[in-house]
Amino acid sequence: MAKKQPLPNGFVLFDVIYEDGTQTSNRKVPAGELGGLDGDMPARTFVEGQDRKIGEMSGTPRARIKTIVRTRKARAS
Repeated sequence: MAKKQPLPNGFVLFDVIYEDGTQTSNRKVPAGELGGLDGDMPARTFVEGQDRKIGEMSGTPRARIKTIVRTRKARAS
């Protein structure tokens, strides 16, 4: 199976769906955080950490993450 290439700037994009039904797209995760035996699982931990920081600064915590998947590339027409 072909491996997706990281973005040129060293990030991989992920779409995140939360348990409350909200979604965020194109969340950047450093490519260095991914790979090895855990594959994309470290991306979830990285995004959860970002969400905690955002929640602390805004005073409104984010819902728990339901799913996280790599963003699909848009197809050229």
